[in-house]
Amino acid sequence: MKQPLIAPIVEAVRSGKTTAVAQVTEAIARAEKAKDFNAIISMTTDRALERARMIDERVARGETTGRLLGVPFIAKDNFLTFGGETTAASTMLKGFMAPYQSTAIERLEAEGAICIGKANLDAFAHGGSTENSDFGPTLNPHDKSRVPGGSSGGSAASVALSIVPFALGTDTGGSIRLPASYCGVVGFKPTYGRVSRFGVVAMASSTDTIGPLATTVADAALVLECMAGLDARDSTSLPKPLETVAITNAPKALRIGVIKECMGEGIDPMTRQVVEAKIADFKAAGHSVETVSIPSTELALAVYYVVVPAEISSNLARFDGIRFGYSAKDAESLQETYEKSRSAGFNTENKRRIMIGNYVLSSGYYDAYYKRAQTVRTIIMKEYTAAFAKYDVLLSPVAPTAAFALGAKADPLAMYMVDVMTVGPSLAGLPAISVPLEVGKELPVGLQIIGAAGHDALVLQVAAHAEAA
Repeated sequence: MKQPLIAPIVEAVRSGKTTAVAQVTEAIARAEKAKDFNAIISMTTDRALERARMIDERVARGETTGRLLGVPFIAKDNFLTFGGETTAASTMLKGFMAPYQSTAIERLEAEGAICIGKANLDAFAHGGSTENSDFGPTLNPHDKSRVPGGSSGGSAASVALSIVPFALGTDTGGSIRLPASYCGVVGFKPTYGRVSRFGVVAMASSTDTIGPLATTVADAALVLECMAGLDARDSTSLPKPLETVAITNAPKALRIGVIKECMGEGIDPMTRQVVEAKIADFKAAGHSVETVSIPSTELALAVYYVVVPAEISSNLARFDGIRFGYSAKDAESLQETYEKSRSAGFNTENKRRIMIGNYVLSSGYYDAYYKRAQTVRTIIMKEYTAAFAKYDVLLSPVAPTAAFALGAKADPLAMYMVDVMTVGPSLAGLPAISVPLEVGKELPVGLQIIGAAGHDALVLQVAAHAEAA
């Protein structure tokens, strides 16, 4: 069983065996050593060391509370943070200094965690490979010729490179789970609303979810517990507290459904092999395992790429060259300011999604596309609800293949297809985790464990069981 990394750091800082300054300094050095992977856009070194010194002073006074005392971490660069820029990896926000911090960051800092830098991502989180970053692509820690996944590729790579024990990501349609799978780390997308979205650059407000990437399930669970909870500044945050559970305890006999549509045509043989081997482990442990059909799985990707661009076009309307962000200096009218600022500030993928979103929301097409997609989304939710009436959790691969080569998915449709197994749970707001199955001679592959809405603790417990096995 993998040993947690966070608890030993906290205990060492608390006992005086090490210091928060030492932990931060060592993490900064590891980041510098791994800079060729381009996992980190910017470092928040000065503020991190200042916070570390404050924590060491507290410990010296006997104040040793904090579940993440002295633990360094990296935040995806769409989280508003102090100590440096927040760019969302886009030219549009280059130079933007956040006037406040996100709720997630504030809650982690309250527990003693220290943000040392901002991770690379696809600009505005639009992508599945981190190749759409305006700061250049992140490279896969296992093979520099391959992608780390996206959009939280920099966060996953930072954990896989052992720069920090955990990082923060966002998941709208697979953006935590895909890079976790490709980089061989744990990535958890909790139930929609479990963690406040306040202070995170919005992509699609009805599916955006905040979650951790870590080396072990136990570490991911601890970070989630520290972030989760109601936030008055986010009306979609859940009032019910996260159910805590001893995730290291073996779960009771489970009823497990393996999603048929995710195990058929289009799945790489190696991916199918390692997933089937893990399914066999569940059977050997005495759990009931059956195949289950989620018929709308084949429609989920089409629904996602109607609903999400529609929300993107709305959320990105605020970047107009007037209020904040990049502003064209040579414009001679208000209309020209809009045109030149948005043309230069957004990259090709950003513009593509804005155009799709505007199209499906436009007069004459709203009913044909957006309204119909939302109808099918409701069907997707009902199919998952029916499945969870019979099964405790559902299993599938995270992606059809392991990490692909840089530039291999230049065609946008080919890139969108990598989300085929992750968008369904996102549209339904369900908790889902990627647990690494194969790290070694072969590229890592992630097992996706999906739970019913609100059953985050059960998903984490099953994931810990799979990790231990």
